Amino acid sequence: MSHIDMNFEAWLTLACLITGVVWLVDRLILAKRRPAGTEGNWATEFCRSFFPVLLAVLLLRAFVFEPFRIPSKSMVPTLLVGDFVLVSKFSYGLRLPVTHTKILDTGEPKRGDVAVFRYPRNPSEDYIKRIIGLPGDKITYRNEQLYINGKPVPKKYMGVYDGPDADVYDQMQLFMEKLPGTKSPHKILHVVGREGPQASVTVPKGEYFAMGDNRDNSSDSRIWGFVPEKNLVGRADLIWMSIDFSDFHVRLSRIGTWLKE
Repeated sequence: MSHIDMNFEAWLTLACLITGVVWLVDRLILAKRRPAGTEGNWATEFCRSFFPVLLAVLLLRAFVFEPFRIPSKSMVPTLLVGDFVLVSKFSYGLRLPVTHTKILDTGEPKRGDVAVFRYPRNPSEDYIKRIIGLPGDKITYRNEQLYINGKPVPKKYMGVYDGPDADVYDQMQLFMEKLPGTKSPHKILHVVGREGPQASVTVPKGEYFAMGDNRDNSSDSRIWGFVPEKNLVGRADLIWMSIDFSDFHVRLSRIGTWLKE
């Protein structure tokens, strides 16, 4: 996932704080000074009306689910450009908005999770990738083959990929890959004649190794390193909307697709 404007969270928090303070001052102080039966001015009425709405949106977005739009092809065919996903904010621990300080530990990423995280090189950007390596794992990617702890990850050739977001000028091959410890396989792509970045690393404690399903068209841990635990945003669970912006039609068949096992 490319750049997501993180300022929205800060502005939402600030708006909630301002309207909440005005509402509280009006309720505890100003209301007692007004003649009985009279209302406050437009500013206090505005804050009184919008504070509960802003607070509800902030709490829902910070601690329950947050929507994200997929703007790049790095997770094709699992996620397409124009997919909108709901991200579970409580899967990897509850964090305060803006500061992202963890206040409650509710779980850790599992291998195979499609996770949203703040890009380690620029935390103002959100990325979405698949969790491949857990702390302590040795990850090797060589000659289009993934190895985890020295064992090759099995994959099965499914044919030429000509589905949505396929490369126009390159032939793409579709495989089913089964990560160790997962219940079901997932789809990945390789581009004929193009070899993705190589890697051979051991995942440090408190960090994760993430890769895109579009293996030869993904900027991921093979290039920029590990994902620190503190950068985790949440687990992508559901495609709730999908729009092909090339001709502005809704992909009805993708709506309601679950991404978690």
